[in-house]
Amino acid sequence: MSRRCELTGKGGLTGNRVSHAHNKSKRRYLPNLNQASLQSETLGRTFRLKVSAHALRSVDHRGGLDAFLDKAPNHTLSPQALKIKHQIAKARSEVSPPADG
Repeated sequence: MSRRCELTGKGGLTGNRVSHAHNKSKRRYLPNLNQASLQSETLGRTFRLKVSAHALRSVDHRGGLDAFLDKAPNHTLSPQALKIKHQIAKARSEVSPPADG
């Protein structure tokens, strides 16, 4: 499994390790990834995702996993997160009848 956040798409970056004598050697900057269990209110289920600490804060800020996935662009989501997003959209469309106007 790659070292990539499943919600935001954050991945590793490369750069230089610079010594006191200004010698440079390559290094990797890896994201702060954690295994997190996130609850979906619409589906009533818990999902285990590999997410960055920044994404956890964003999920809390937006008001939960469902709200985060609604606003998240599809190209940043992993296949598993995209599947969850479609399940949530399907469950919401089945529960709420169309508004007659």
